[in-house]
Amino acid sequence: MPASNPSPSKPDGRRLRSNRSRQLIIESMLALIKQGNLVPTAQQVAEHANVGIRSVFRHFEDMESIFETASELCHREFRSLFMGGDRSGTLQERILHASECHADAYETISNIMLSGAARRWNSEVLQKSYLEYQHQLRRDLDEWLPELVNLAENKRQAVDSIASFEMWQRLRNIQGLDKVQSINIIVEMLEALIAR
Repeated sequence: MPASNPSPSKPDGRRLRSNRSRQLIIESMLALIKQGNLVPTAQQVAEHANVGIRSVFRHFEDMESIFETASELCHREFRSLFMGGDRSGTLQERILHASECHADAYETISNIMLSGAARRWNSEVLQKSYLEYQHQLRRDLDEWLPELVNLAENKRQAVDSIASFEMWQRLRNIQGLDKVQSINIIVEMLEALIAR
Protein backbone atom coordinates (compact mmCIF):
# COMPACT_ATOMS: atom_id res chain seq x y z
CA MET A 1 0.00 0.00 0.00
CA PRO A 2 1.55 3.33 -1.02
CA ALA A 3 2.49 5.65 1.75
CA SER A 4 0.08 8.52 2.06
CA ASN A 5 1.44 11.97 1.39
CA PRO A 6 1.76 14.01 4.50
CA SER A 7 -0.80 16.78 4.65
CA PRO A 8 0.59 20.19 3.78
CA SER A 9 1.70 22.00 6.87
CA LYS A 10 -0.72 24.61 8.08
CA PRO A 11 0.52 28.17 8.43
CA ASP A 12 1.70 28.94 11.92
CA GLY A 13 -1.02 31.19 13.35
CA ARG A 14 1.35 32.95 15.72
CA ARG A 15 3.80 33.69 12.95
CA LEU A 16 1.04 35.06 10.72
CA ARG A 17 -0.20 37.30 13.53
CA SER A 18 3.36 38.44 14.23
CA ASN A 19 3.98 39.29 10.57
CA ARG A 20 0.67 41.14 10.41
CA SER A 21 1.55 43.12 13.54
CA ARG A 22 4.94 44.09 12.09
CA GLN A 23 3.28 45.22 8.87
CA LEU A 24 0.66 47.18 10.79
CA ILE A 25 3.32 48.99 12.82
CA ILE A 26 5.20 50.05 9.70
CA GLU A 27 2.02 51.07 7.89
CA SER A 28 0.99 53.10 10.94
CA MET A 29 4.29 54.96 11.08
CA LEU A 30 4.08 55.80 7.37
CA ALA A 31 0.43 56.82 7.69
CA LEU A 32 1.27 59.24 10.52
CA ILE A 33 4.09 60.75 8.47
CA LYS A 34 1.87 61.16 5.40
CA GLN A 35 -0.73 62.85 7.63
CA GLY A 36 1.88 65.44 8.65
CA ASN A 37 3.40 64.02 11.84
CA LEU A 38 6.93 64.00 10.41
CA VAL A 39 8.61 62.53 13.50
CA PRO A 40 6.13 60.16 15.15
CA THR A 41 7.18 58.60 18.42
CA ALA A 42 7.04 54.89 19.11
CA GLN A 43 4.09 55.56 21.43
CA GLN A 44 2.18 57.38 18.67
CA VAL A 45 2.91 54.55 16.24
CA ALA A 46 1.68 52.01 18.77
CA GLU A 47 -1.54 53.94 19.40
CA HIS A 48 -2.20 54.34 15.66
CA ALA A 49 -1.56 50.61 15.11
CA ASN A 50 -3.75 49.81 18.14
CA VAL A 51 -0.99 47.76 19.76
CA GLY A 52 0.91 48.18 22.99
CA ILE A 53 4.23 50.01 23.05
CA ARG A 54 5.89 46.77 24.20
CA SER A 55 4.54 45.09 21.09
CA VAL A 56 6.37 47.65 18.91
CA PHE A 57 9.70 46.78 20.48
CA ARG A 58 8.95 43.07 20.56
CA HIS A 59 8.78 43.19 16.74
CA PHE A 60 11.52 45.78 16.26
CA GLU A 61 14.71 46.07 18.25
CA ASP A 62 14.72 49.88 18.08
CA MET A 63 13.50 52.80 15.96
CA GLU A 64 16.40 52.24 13.58
CA SER A 65 15.09 48.79 12.69
CA ILE A 66 11.65 50.31 12.07
CA PHE A 67 13.27 52.86 9.73
CA GLU A 68 15.03 50.06 7.88
CA THR A 69 11.83 48.15 7.18
CA ALA A 70 9.93 51.34 6.31
CA SER A 71 12.70 52.42 3.93
CA GLU A 72 12.40 49.16 2.02
CA LEU A 73 8.67 49.75 1.54
CA CYS A 74 9.23 53.37 0.55
CA HIS A 75 11.83 52.47 -2.06
CA ARG A 76 9.35 50.21 -3.80
CA GLU A 77 6.74 52.98 -3.74
CA PHE A 78 9.23 55.60 -4.94
CA ARG A 79 10.38 53.42 -7.81
CA SER A 80 6.82 52.95 -9.05
CA LEU A 81 6.22 56.71 -8.91
CA PHE A 82 9.29 57.57 -10.98
CA MET A 83 8.85 54.83 -13.55
CA GLY A 84 6.84 55.22 -16.72
CA GLY A 85 5.85 58.38 -18.48
CA ASP A 86 6.26 59.24 -22.14
CA ARG A 87 10.01 59.10 -22.67
CA SER A 88 9.88 59.76 -26.40
CA GLY A 89 9.96 63.05 -28.28
CA THR A 90 12.38 65.93 -28.63
CA LEU A 91 14.81 66.87 -25.90
CA GLN A 92 12.58 69.76 -24.84
CA GLU A 93 9.54 67.47 -24.67
CA ARG A 94 11.40 64.90 -22.60
CA ILE A 95 12.70 67.56 -20.22
CA LEU A 96 9.11 68.70 -19.69
CA HIS A 97 7.75 65.17 -19.27
CA ALA A 98 10.53 64.21 -16.84
CA SER A 99 9.93 67.37 -14.81
CA GLU A 100 6.19 66.72 -14.68
CA CYS A 101 6.73 63.08 -13.66
CA HIS A 102 9.13 64.10 -10.90
CA ALA A 103 6.78 66.87 -9.76
CA ASP A 104 3.93 64.37 -9.34
CA ALA A 105 6.20 62.01 -7.42
CA TYR A 106 7.55 64.77 -5.17
CA GLU A 107 4.04 65.93 -4.34
CA THR A 108 3.16 62.37 -3.30
CA ILE A 109 6.25 61.67 -1.18
CA SER A 110 6.81 65.15 0.25
CA ASN A 111 6.13 64.30 3.91
CA ILE A 112 8.12 61.06 3.70
CA MET A 113 11.12 62.99 2.35
CA LEU A 114 10.79 65.72 4.97
CA SER A 115 10.53 63.11 7.72
CA GLY A 116 13.67 61.39 6.45
CA ALA A 117 15.52 64.71 6.41
CA ALA A 118 14.49 65.41 10.01
CA ARG A 119 15.84 62.06 11.23
CA ARG A 120 18.72 61.45 8.85
CA TRP A 121 21.36 63.26 10.92
CA ASN A 122 21.49 60.41 13.46
CA SER A 123 20.31 57.40 11.46
CA GLU A 124 22.75 55.35 9.42
CA VAL A 125 19.83 53.48 7.86
CA LEU A 126 18.22 56.69 6.62
CA GLN A 127 21.55 58.08 5.40
CA LYS A 128 22.14 54.94 3.36
CA SER A 129 18.55 54.94 2.10
CA TYR A 130 18.86 58.57 1.00
CA LEU A 131 22.03 57.85 -0.97
CA GLU A 132 20.34 54.92 -2.71
CA TYR A 133 17.41 57.19 -3.57
CA GLN A 134 19.81 59.78 -5.03
CA HIS A 135 21.49 57.14 -7.22
CA GLN A 136 18.09 55.89 -8.36
CA LEU A 137 16.97 59.41 -9.26
CA ARG A 138 20.16 59.99 -11.24
CA ARG A 139 19.66 56.73 -13.17
CA ASP A 140 16.07 57.70 -13.88
CA LEU A 141 17.18 61.07 -15.30
CA ASP A 142 19.72 59.27 -17.49
CA GLU A 143 16.87 57.17 -18.91
CA TRP A 144 14.76 60.24 -19.60
CA LEU A 145 17.65 62.27 -20.98
CA PRO A 146 20.49 60.20 -22.50
CA GLU A 147 22.03 63.52 -23.59
CA LEU A 148 23.26 63.94 -20.02
CA VAL A 149 26.15 61.58 -20.75
CA ASN A 150 27.77 64.32 -22.85
CA LEU A 151 27.56 67.04 -20.20
CA ALA A 152 30.59 68.30 -18.34
CA GLU A 153 30.65 67.00 -14.78
CA ASN A 154 29.83 70.35 -13.17
CA LYS A 155 26.77 70.72 -15.42
CA ARG A 156 25.69 67.15 -14.65
CA GLN A 157 25.92 67.90 -10.95
CA ALA A 158 23.83 71.03 -11.52
CA VAL A 159 21.18 68.95 -13.31
CA ASP A 160 20.94 66.64 -10.29
CA SER A 161 20.51 69.66 -7.99
CA ILE A 162 17.82 71.24 -10.15
CA ALA A 163 15.90 67.96 -10.47
CA SER A 164 16.13 67.19 -6.75
CA PHE A 165 13.38 67.04 -4.15
CA GLU A 166 15.21 69.77 -2.26
CA MET A 167 14.81 72.18 -5.19
CA TRP A 168 11.16 71.20 -5.52
CA GLN A 169 10.63 71.75 -1.79
CA ARG A 170 12.23 75.19 -2.00
CA LEU A 171 10.11 76.33 -4.93
CA ARG A 172 6.84 74.97 -3.54
CA ASN A 173 7.07 75.47 0.20
CA ILE A 174 9.67 78.16 0.77
CA GLN A 175 9.10 80.42 -2.24
CA GLY A 176 5.39 79.58 -2.29
CA LEU A 177 5.10 78.87 -6.02
CA ASP A 178 2.35 76.68 -7.43
CA LYS A 179 3.02 73.37 -9.14
CA VAL A 180 2.93 74.72 -12.71
CA GLN A 181 5.23 77.65 -11.90
CA SER A 182 7.68 75.30 -10.21
CA ILE A 183 7.72 72.91 -13.17
CA ASN A 184 8.27 75.79 -15.58
CA ILE A 185 11.26 77.08 -13.60
CA ILE A 186 12.85 73.63 -13.43
CA VAL A 187 12.29 73.08 -17.17
CA GLU A 188 13.87 76.44 -18.02
CA MET A 189 16.94 75.72 -15.90
CA LEU A 190 17.37 72.21 -17.30
CA GLU A 191 17.00 73.43 -20.86
CA ALA A 192 19.62 76.12 -20.22
CA LEU A 193 22.08 73.45 -19.07
CA ILE A 194 21.29 70.63 -21.49
CA ALA A 195 19.86 72.10 -24.68
CA ARG A 196 22.34 74.90 -25.26
